[in-house]
Amino acid sequence: MILASLLLGEKLKIQKNTNVSPLPVVADADFLIQGVIPPKIRKPEGPFGDHYGYYALKHDYPIVQVKRIYHRKNAIWPATVVGRPPQEDHWIAEYLQDLLSPLFPVVMPAVKKVWAYEESGVHSLAAAVVKERYQGEAFTGALRILGEGQLSLTKVLLITDQDVDLKNFRETFITVLERMNPITDLHIFANISQDTLDYTGPAVNQGSKAIFLGSGKKKNDLKTQFKGKLSNSSFKNPKIPYPGTLVVSGPKYKLKDGVPAKLLKEKFIQDFLFVFLVDDSEDTIRSDHDFIWSVFTRFEPAGDIYANTKLIRNHPAFYPPIVVDCRVKTWYPPLTEADSKTIRKVDDRFGRLIDSL
Repeated sequence: MILASLLLGEKLKIQKNTNVSPLPVVADADFLIQGVIPPKIRKPEGPFGDHYGYYALKHDYPIVQVKRIYHRKNAIWPATVVGRPPQEDHWIAEYLQDLLSPLFPVVMPAVKKVWAYEESGVHSLAAAVVKERYQGEAFTGALRILGEGQLSLTKVLLITDQDVDLKNFRETFITVLERMNPITDLHIFANISQDTLDYTGPAVNQGSKAIFLGSGKKKNDLKTQFKGKLSNSSFKNPKIPYPGTLVVSGPKYKLKDGVPAKLLKEKFIQDFLFVFLVDDSEDTIRSDHDFIWSVFTRFEPAGDIYANTKLIRNHPAFYPPIVVDCRVKTWYPPLTEADSKTIRKVDDRFGRLIDSL
């Protein structure tokens, strides 16, 4: 209700009418659905297309036992379409972030600004500018974000103390990579909850999170050229979308296929900070938008990050290069895609509708 008031720019009009509902209702609502949510009763919902760009699977959810439906004259039923970003909800999500952004420093004093990338389905990737007034404050700010409401669903969080434009993913990502020491600044939290509709984890609602922390002065001279040849013929078409990163096409995923470990041993990737193993490197690097979606919706930090590691003071230290397996896994649901016949039909009808206005 607070959100609706912010969108309207005024206080919601609330009406009490016991003939309609025992609870107060929003007077300006187009529809009013009156009913009961019974405890402990669940029924299956799905599969359906979702904002991640994949189909959601069938799950049991609470139900509403509808008793009455009211509507105003000439009521409009609000609806949106979802699928691979950007869809209509992309612009809604970005607008809401702009609307709420002034509140972040108020509720989280160590955090200057936060941005969740809708291109990743919102929850897969976010970035933040935080304060680093003392050693480790940036990490404290990161934990504060991961403990805040819907932001707690964030799977990968980029953190920096530099005043970057978070909406500019390229600038933000490079800024973090330039300042990140993976040995101390890559933090993975395993065996925790994960967004219900993110199926990259071992089971529904189960997964992990990662913090990529890059603060202070530049530490890394990021490589911008790939010289040499990949020795394993199953690895193809290496591309550099951002300094210090390499995207490589690999074979179709098979369970426990050992492919990421083989890529980790390749001679000519050793000077890169991150190497992303994907199904199609050309498609992945087409734009920042494509990179975000193709990479961050297709890996789970605890299950898909590979590196030479060492336990230092009970902290897993990751030594670059760090290989991230972003191939489509066998258990992922199918992509949300419209068939060409439907696309032509919608385009034709939409065009005639616009022409008639």
